[in-house]
Amino acid sequence: MRIFYDLAIKAAIISGKRILEIYDSPDFEIEKKADDSPLTKADKAAHNIIVETLSPPPGLPLSPSIPILSEEGRSIPYSERSQWKTFWLVDPLDGTKEFIKKNGEFTVNIALIENNKPIFGVVYAPVLDELYVGIVGQESWLIKNPDQEVNLDQIMDTGTSLPLTPSPGLPLTYTIVASRSHLSPETQSYIDTLRTKHDKVELTSIGSSLKLCMVAKGEADEYPRLGPTMEWDTAAAHAVVNGAGKGVYLKERGRPGDQETGRVELTYNKENLLNPYFIVK
Repeated sequence: MRIFYDLAIKAAIISGKRILEIYDSPDFEIEKKADDSPLTKADKAAHNIIVETLSPPPGLPLSPSIPILSEEGRSIPYSERSQWKTFWLVDPLDGTKEFIKKNGEFTVNIALIENNKPIFGVVYAPVLDELYVGIVGQESWLIKNPDQEVNLDQIMDTGTSLPLTPSPGLPLTYTIVASRSHLSPETQSYIDTLRTKHDKVELTSIGSSLKLCMVAKGEADEYPRLGPTMEWDTAAAHAVVNGAGKGVYLKERGRPGDQETGRVELTYNKENLLNPYFIVK
């Protein structure tokens, strides 16, 4: 699997650098998709780079390549993808709204899914120049200012293991991270409930899969998402969270307080690619 992981790391960084070039240009070429969500030149460019990088030419030892399910790719019937044991789940540009706002809070997400669960994930934040890599059951790492040719061995040797060690002497504050653009009434109600359980609660907002990465780093205690997300929004960072010893748990809708459904983790490649409500902690 190591060679596949290296390909994903390379794809994330190269596509992120291309996104950054477009981010710094005067025209994003913004379009509207069928669901009225925005699509830019950067989304399409990143998708093409990732697919090309993850799809080795025929005849190489990696052929046939692992199938790819991407937000910006063709719609693949469930009858076809339900047969997949292993596949790439990709969001070439997570946080397109943040990209358009030019606040820097967007990421490239690439996950390897096996038997409906993430086993590996890479999240790259181009503006921050931060690379998160997670191997489920092993560890997660953060690399700042990664070289385009960095590989997993180098990341394991020189990366910072997650979660980060908290600084001693800091006040005991329960930190909740929420969406920059999608704070639903259900999420606000849930946060209000948490305020009754903790002496001091701090709410911070950020875009894209950086919310899950904040929990993996230990900079946030919890990320409640009681609103719509798609599988490609969460899969890569889910692996980073798991590698850091934390979880992405189903949250039963309509129930008050902190009542996850038996700490059941989010799964992938469902017929409907919309995620249920979940809690990251």
